[in-house]
Amino acid sequence: MVKVAVLDYGIGNLRSAQKAFEILGAEAHLTADKELVLGSDGVVLPGVGNFGKCAKALTDSGVRELALLAVENDLPFLGICVGMQLLYEISDESPNAEGLGLLTGKVKLLENAPRIPQMQWNQIQVEGDSPLLRGLEDEWFYFVHSYAAEQNHLQNITIATCTYGSSVIAAVQKGSLYGTQFHPEKSGKAGQLLLQNFLKICERTV
Repeated sequence: MVKVAVLDYGIGNLRSAQKAFEILGAEAHLTADKELVLGSDGVVLPGVGNFGKCAKALTDSGVRELALLAVENDLPFLGICVGMQLLYEISDESPNAEGLGLLTGKVKLLENAPRIPQMQWNQIQVEGDSPLLRGLEDEWFYFVHSYAAEQNHLQNITIATCTYGSSVIAAVQKGSLYGTQFHPEKSGKAGQLLLQNFLKICERTV
């Protein structure tokens, strides 16, 4: 059974991510315990709301260092929504807050958006062949966000985009580090397939 650590830093409905993995048969722990996190097969960082509040909660809870250790130990790592944004260095939403800095660049307000936030189902366009998105070409996922990662054509880490006024980065990958701007745990069968793909990555079978 695959062991997944859902990082517990007291922000948002973390239990929903844990439950989504449990439904798929994983042993999922909502935890901030170092031994449990580093002993897991994969680590998940969900996030909702304000970038600055999430960044502060990460630091205050001690989970920030756990997240960095997990990536340093090459554990498959998935950031969801604001959890993906926290993988970057900074966000225009909270200019004085520091992200994890695992990805170069910043998070910016959605450009040319018909309305803010984007709160809807949207169709992704898959780029390349990431194991996280296998079988998910042109599928629909649920988005709730006002900010998104800045387009950086010098980095070849974008694995999916969507269109919302302009092109928006929907998912990224750098090695065993993954991020989705959408909520797979709220995205029906497509979201379940994505989380199953992540479990396969955790099993090192892809």
